[in-house]
Amino acid sequence: MADVLLDDVSRVYRDGTVAVSHLNLYVRHGEVLVIVGPSGCGKSTTLRLIAGVEPLSGGTISIGGRPMTNVPARERDLAMVFEAGALYPHMTASDNLRFGLAIRKMPAGEIDERVGAESRVLRIGKLLDRLPRTLSAGQQQRVAIGRATVRVPSAFLLDEPLTHLDAGERIRLRTELARILHGLGVTAIYVTHDLDQAMAIGDRVAVMRAGVVEQVAEPRTLYRRPANTFVASFVGEPAMALVAGRLEVGDGGAWVVLGSQRLPFPGTPSGALRTRVGSPVTVGIRPEHLTDAATAAAPGAVLTSTAARVERLGAELLVRCTLDAPQVRVPDTPGVDPEPAGQATLAARFPARHPVRAGDRVELAVDTAQLCFFDPVTGAALWHPE
Repeated sequence: MADVLLDDVSRVYRDGTVAVSHLNLYVRHGEVLVIVGPSGCGKSTTLRLIAGVEPLSGGTISIGGRPMTNVPARERDLAMVFEAGALYPHMTASDNLRFGLAIRKMPAGEIDERVGAESRVLRIGKLLDRLPRTLSAGQQQRVAIGRATVRVPSAFLLDEPLTHLDAGERIRLRTELARILHGLGVTAIYVTHDLDQAMAIGDRVAVMRAGVVEQVAEPRTLYRRPANTFVASFVGEPAMALVAGRLEVGDGGAWVVLGSQRLPFPGTPSGALRTRVGSPVTVGIRPEHLTDAATAAAPGAVLTSTAARVERLGAELLVRCTLDAPQVRVPDTPGVDPEPAGQATLAARFPARHPVRAGDRVELAVDTAQLCFFDPVTGAALWHPE
């Protein structure tokens, strides 16, 4: 096992398409790093570049301090799990697990011991004598994961390994996979478009857009302190609402103006935000910081709105509320014009038994201490809550 370093890595295709652009990324020894991003952002290409199955257009990749330039894929000592499992169809599950160990001429007794241990961890002992075509998608993926984890390579590469599973199986296997990876203390790079997987599995998460890493951070930091509006709009379900507003001073304090309404700014604008007083800003509001003012313990700042849609999620209601302020949309690709913004919609979390219905007038208690502020031109973060 070893660390993985990508230094100024690029991948440009013959037609000029840039898949990965000057990427710098460091994965620590024993760390599980998850790469997320929209479709076509370059996350799977990055994994293939590390694996050596796709050539570099520029930069270097090192594994365990050893440069991988001109090192073929088979000699990189990596184990990879693909989206569709990619089991050998003519081999039983047991033979699939044994194959990688056998070609390394490992003693038969040690192979038996490793396969037995891995099958117990993944609960596939009863599947070992079956061919892949007789297994469900979830069972096939368990075997594919076992085939990778049964040996101890320099690093694991996992490309959307849980995509084709149903929701229940995906959550169960996600939990097991996180336990296995962290239990082994392996270096792993995990690609997914599923933010729940990313936040549950990763020690750190890298968010990519158009071949560039926008931010790398621990899941909690990524969620609470997004580096820019793209990360803010991508991380979270529902994502942070981004609203065009202004920051003004008057009446004995500072105010956040959103359309025809305003909220008291918590404290005094400082740092980069201090220079934006009297200027437009992009305001970020997460659903958990909005609720019904009537049920809030001590409602301070309040926004008046109309419930546009009510989603009943069992433990709570997610109430989509309109606001007479422009919504800020962030495109997946820089330089591409976003969709027309239109009126902002906020998502608020209400108690499950709340009687609110679509069309009702609502008063939203806002936890202003949790607001985020961004530059409306560059999208860069200006202010985050402590």
